[in-house]
Amino acid sequence: MTDLLSNIVLGFGVAVTPVNLFYCLLGVTLGTMIGILPGIGPSATVALLLPITYTMPDTAALIMLAGIFYGAQYGGSTTAILVNLPGESSSVVTCIDGYAMARQGRAGVALATAALGSFFAGTVATVLIVVVAKPLSAVALAFGPADYFSLVIFGLLFAVFLSSGSPVKAVGMVAFGIALSLVGIDPTSGEQRFTFGMAELFDGIDFVVLAIGLLGVSEILFNLQQGVERDAGAAKTGSLMPTRQDFKQAFPAVLRGTALGSFLGVLPGGGAIMSSFASYALERKIAKDPSRFGKGAIEGLAGPESANNAGAQTSFIPLLTLGIPANGLMALMVGAMMIQGITPGPEVMQSRPDLFWGLIASMWVGNLLLLVLNLPLIGIWVRLLGIPYRFLCPAILMFCAIGAYGLSYSVVDVLFCAVFGIVGFFLRRIGCEPAPLVLGFVLGPLLEQNMRLGLLISQGSFSTFVTHPISATLLALSGMVVIMMAMPAIMRRREVVFQGDDD
Repeated sequence: MTDLLSNIVLGFGVAVTPVNLFYCLLGVTLGTMIGILPGIGPSATVALLLPITYTMPDTAALIMLAGIFYGAQYGGSTTAILVNLPGESSSVVTCIDGYAMARQGRAGVALATAALGSFFAGTVATVLIVVVAKPLSAVALAFGPADYFSLVIFGLLFAVFLSSGSPVKAVGMVAFGIALSLVGIDPTSGEQRFTFGMAELFDGIDFVVLAIGLLGVSEILFNLQQGVERDAGAAKTGSLMPTRQDFKQAFPAVLRGTALGSFLGVLPGGGAIMSSFASYALERKIAKDPSRFGKGAIEGLAGPESANNAGAQTSFIPLLTLGIPANGLMALMVGAMMIQGITPGPEVMQSRPDLFWGLIASMWVGNLLLLVLNLPLIGIWVRLLGIPYRFLCPAILMFCAIGAYGLSYSVVDVLFCAVFGIVGFFLRRIGCEPAPLVLGFVLGPLLEQNMRLGLLISQGSFSTFVTHPISATLLALSGMVVIMMAMPAIMRRREVVFQGDDD
């Protein structure tokens, strides 16, 4: 307990320094704006800002990027409630009852409930990270190469299982990402791999270039093709003070949403989106009168808003303790750490306790700043909704080009960024999300490195992956995930066969 308290004191000592406090405020403010403006998203924003982090202190850079992530969960609820337009995908569920409350003249109550619920969930999630971080890091130190290899396999498969859309397409995206991570010079043999004789590819594909193209440029192209429109003309906030009955109905939903989001956020492929949908389904399932949902039920707002913020923050747990990103945005955080020369994993707690605990403490500070920001500045956020998307696009594309060029002052990087943007656009058109590709790209080197080390230690015997207890358990769980992914297709095929027999 003494060590825990000293670590907390160390963390807050780092988080509240003027520099880190400034970057925390900058991150949560940007995150709120990004959440409010549909069509950009925290992943694209973090990808665009990665080049800037080269010149920033490492702790400040990670605090800012983390603030953008969980700040977007706050901002997304504002447009969802006021104009029925989710600024962030995790706020889709908020539209259902949040906008219904706004149409009843209770937009202020809805916004206050979302902000307070998110703050409570963020506080609980931060405490959870503090409590479990050290034990999980101690467990992670016992992992060998074979165990890490199996952990990466399990994480990738579970992320595919929990992702939206076709599992086959998601597996294809992960495999594509792993293949792209192999481009360059083989670190062991020195042979060229997939370079096609291009000297620009000898050092491999730069993560920042790939991230900006796939997540930034493709997002703009896709939204322009879809046609993003906003109308904030009818947005009215009204009173911000919830009634006693509102508190009575909302608080249990906040508790359930916080617990559910905290659990789902830790899982590979989990996070804010899955947490919010699961929370809404739970609230509707246990409600005495499910017919209230969709007509302004405050539980349908409070639960998902708490869940998405808790899920966003607990998704940092596997990243900080095991070095394994739980979702695509956490993969970008891995990239940011590597840019700063930091290898994510359990060693960070030992080698850089100031960064580790400072980042965790900054999450609570950031949640407090968000609570202060979101309620008084609602009027300003509503005015931002009036900016036409066609005016935002050129500015965002300009930042994409500057970010890619600034890596090594090479026009080739800008061209690669454009190519990945076009590739990402066509992948989205055929229903393939870029996030699994980014996850595969980041984890590909870790997968290859630990497979090689495991085989080297076992003198080339693949049995090492099933004889180690931890590795064998993780591979067994991976097999179960594959079976669960295949079950829906098997059941559909059986139904078709049975229908054919009936005919």
